[in-house]
Amino acid sequence: MLSRRLLRVKVLQMAYAYSKRGDASIQEMEKELFHSISKSYELYHLILMLLTELHHYAELRIEKGKNKKVPSPQDLNPNTRFIDNAVLKQLIENPVRVKYQETTGLSWSNHPEIIKGIFSKIIDSDMYNDYMVAKDYSYDYQKRFIVKLTEKVIAQHEPLYTALEEQSIFWNDECEFIVSMVIKTLKEFSEEKGSEQDLQKEFKDEDDKEFVKTLFRKTLLNQKEFTELIKTFAQNWDLERVAFMDIVLMQIALAEIQEFPNIPIKVSLNEYIEIAKHYSTPKSGLFINGILDKITNHLKEEGKIKKQGRGLIE
Repeated sequence: MLSRRLLRVKVLQMAYAYSKRGDASIQEMEKELFHSISKSYELYHLILMLLTELHHYAELRIEKGKNKKVPSPQDLNPNTRFIDNAVLKQLIENPVRVKYQETTGLSWSNHPEIIKGIFSKIIDSDMYNDYMVAKDYSYDYQKRFIVKLTEKVIAQHEPLYTALEEQSIFWNDECEFIVSMVIKTLKEFSEEKGSEQDLQKEFKDEDDKEFVKTLFRKTLLNQKEFTELIKTFAQNWDLERVAFMDIVLMQIALAEIQEFPNIPIKVSLNEYIEIAKHYSTPKSGLFINGILDKITNHLKEEGKIKKQGRGLIE
């Protein structure tokens, strides 16, 4: 499920924590790394559940209106287009989602204010009011509405992120990314599959799982060697004044460049330069690019970088 970039960020977070703690074993930190990844998958399901909870909330509002002592004509004959949405029903009945919820006990029951707040924004939005009276009621139109709702209302609801970050320290930096994964999932729904829609897996495949494990282990096992290389090629810099995050980023980049023959050097360099923009200083990208460029040229000359496959051999 998680992109390679987010997996790299997970490795960065744990490699940084390992270096700062000093009293943890590689095995202990590796266990925490995979726990962090499983928490991201939990967050993915929690956001999916948010949609099903909104549907449930809408149903309760309709029932409450019908049970008023003096219901209005609108209460007795409500517009049910929202709760009849085909995509929401597919998501509610999806066996993978249902099983995950039952197994984990995942729930929004402790945050009714989030559900109420988001629903209030939904019914006040032009997209909701347009949807409720639109002549087009095709499956594609219903799906576009749910996708747009997730993008423009749910993803923009700031109290949601505050609530999520309070629930888990693992969710501090990735809420927006996981929301984007939910949106990607919804866009891939189809009418033909009914409730058997494909949801994201925790890992795309075994290669991704092995990528994380190898990258993390090789980074930590070769920290001293990588630090010496960085010192050698950062002669014009006082390494003690360089952001420690930059050093960890370069250590991981060097592990990836040497250990994964099928990943182009430029891909690895660009990934860690982009990550540096978000997790280090404004100047980190340029610094990391310059140092890693020198080191990779040196390692290629020594035959320590071997890339395989078409377009990978430089």
